[in-house]
Amino acid sequence: MAALSLDKIEAIAPDQASLSAARKLLKPGLWSRLAGDGAGLLWGECQGSGATPYRVTISEPDTGYKCTCPSRKFPCKHALGLMWLRAEGKAAFETSAAPEWVLDWVRRRRPADNKEPAEPSGDKSIALASREEAAEADPKAEARTAAARERTRKDREEAIAAGLDDLDHWITDQVEAGLAGFPAQAGKACHVIAQRMVDAKAASLASRLEILPPRLYALAEPARPQMAVRELGQLHVIAQAYRRQEKLSADLLEDVRRAVGWIVTREALLSDEAAMRASGSWRVVATLSEVQPDRLRRVETWFLREAWQEGPQFAVLVDFVPVATSVGRSPYLLGERLGATFVFYRSPAPLRAVIATIRSPAQESSDAVEFPDQGLAEALRGYHRALAAKPWIGAWPIAFRRARVRRSGEQLFVCAGDGPVLPVAGSQFSSALPLVALQSMDAAGLWDGTQFQILVAETALGRWAAE
Repeated sequence: MAALSLDKIEAIAPDQASLSAARKLLKPGLWSRLAGDGAGLLWGECQGSGATPYRVTISEPDTGYKCTCPSRKFPCKHALGLMWLRAEGKAAFETSAAPEWVLDWVRRRRPADNKEPAEPSGDKSIALASREEAAEADPKAEARTAAARERTRKDREEAIAAGLDDLDHWITDQVEAGLAGFPAQAGKACHVIAQRMVDAKAASLASRLEILPPRLYALAEPARPQMAVRELGQLHVIAQAYRRQEKLSADLLEDVRRAVGWIVTREALLSDEAAMRASGSWRVVATLSEVQPDRLRRVETWFLREAWQEGPQFAVLVDFVPVATSVGRSPYLLGERLGATFVFYRSPAPLRAVIATIRSPAQESSDAVEFPDQGLAEALRGYHRALAAKPWIGAWPIAFRRARVRRSGEQLFVCAGDGPVLPVAGSQFSSALPLVALQSMDAAGLWDGTQFQILVAETALGRWAAE
């Protein structure tokens, strides 16, 4: 077996920037797991800027590599970082059987999977990467950077304030024109104000406005005006809350700033001791992928915590990757079980999270998903509590037992006895139609106050999952 060396890593690195970035990944704490099979196959999970750790695999004998990150550089910084850790021997690699995601790469790989190593050149080196890192520790440079960051923050606050004033005027114009006719011209109207929000550096509001028309058109025509009223009302509430930040609780303050467009980095979240943490065994109940108007793919991985008593029942990891890359799906599979601690972004209704530590890596499981022992009505009460705490909540996950699916014409409904009835999303009519024949199911899905999207259901005939 050929051992990895720094010379080899330097040779295959695509450029100096990749080497410099890889050097920053040499902290074992950034890797939730480092392991190998004892025969030259190594793998690890590296915390990136997204919620989901990147899965990296390398082959020592031929420096083959695979990473789930969206980088267009080959090898990416994660693959180089893992090789570097191995070459220097400063991190312990446990010996174990390769997990399925590693074996899957081994089965699929061909010699041509990886680009040919670049010829060694004088414009990139391991030594230069080390000098660059040392230079970055200049305290005066850090002070100048902090001052520039503060000026940028103030400029952005002013831009957002002006943008929110324009948003208020736009909403008032729509109301005065009559919201019954709003869906018919929503596409053009929302695009114009969304561009204004982009100029105002309120990116989240811009995205919310851009996706409003397709959400309206996905509904039956009679339901569209009602949804338009609710969505414009929520935009108004977000704008008002943003102007009154000094009166908000810490959790609500951070939530409303994210709703406008401010970003909390993964590093800041992990270092926030007040952020909610929840540990346990988590099951993957859905993986969703959607292309946004900004040409980014939004990848969501939904987890349900098993044996929960207090704290969050659900958690969602959200990653954004460029559409042009080949990475378009979650690294986790439906039904996988993961032992981990999640850290939740601050919110009065915490849901979005990142993985802080992994106690046991994701493992496939054929066990049925154990949903909380509650009916549909109790699950909806949880939704209403979350909605009261955060009026712009959007779609919220609920889980319940002993419900069934009924059909009326071309519409499906989830119901339980004489309790509440939830209309199923029209896009799921064909795929969910077989559930009508079943007397009972346990299920989890997303309820936005208008329609229910079934994510997964356990039935007497086996598991049903959203396509």
